[in-house]
Amino acid sequence: MPDVIVFDLYGVIARTQTPESVRRIEELAGISGAPFWDAYWSCRPAYDAGRESAAYWADVADRLGAAFPDVPALIEADLESWTDVDDRMVALVNELADRGRTLGLLSNIITDLVPRFEARHASWLERFDALTYSCRIGVAKPDPRAYEICAERLGVRPADVLFFDDSERNVAAAREVGMRAEVFTSPSQVRALTA
Repeated sequence: MPDVIVFDLYGVIARTQTPESVRRIEELAGISGAPFWDAYWSCRPAYDAGRESAAYWADVADRLGAAFPDVPALIEADLESWTDVDDRMVALVNELADRGRTLGLLSNIITDLVPRFEARHASWLERFDALTYSCRIGVAKPDPRAYEICAERLGVRPADVLFFDDSERNVAAAREVGMRAEVFTSPSQVRALTA
């Protein structure tokens, strides 16, 4: 029975972008399809590690050789696209906290999104013993330092942690630093592994 459980946020507790939000972002950008999203994701690591929103969108535009007509609206649509959660996982977080488990969150998340997400989801985020955000520590998963900082903030060794992430690459990196790590599939998987 693991006492220290760390979750990734997006793709585990929080939902990824919906098709509707993707379409809205493409409409505001004036560019759609693979070229846009390739640029969006290839510029994301620096954004996750603390780069400012306007600078990130300038990077995306440069990569595309484009100019976006309304960057503030694009920023707003992008932020809003990352705020929904899976209520089943929120219930599980509360359940684990009620059972006395030590909980950590390790998320690649951008600076401007943190206050919005925390304001909307404060009631269950406060159940975590440590919230480790890439934008605040200056490194993002799969950098080994992200996992080490997370464990340090929880007051444990990486080997004491059971970590769930939806990315195989991030799970492999967690295992490299000594965490027990699993690719997240469902709340029932987490329940089975934390019983």
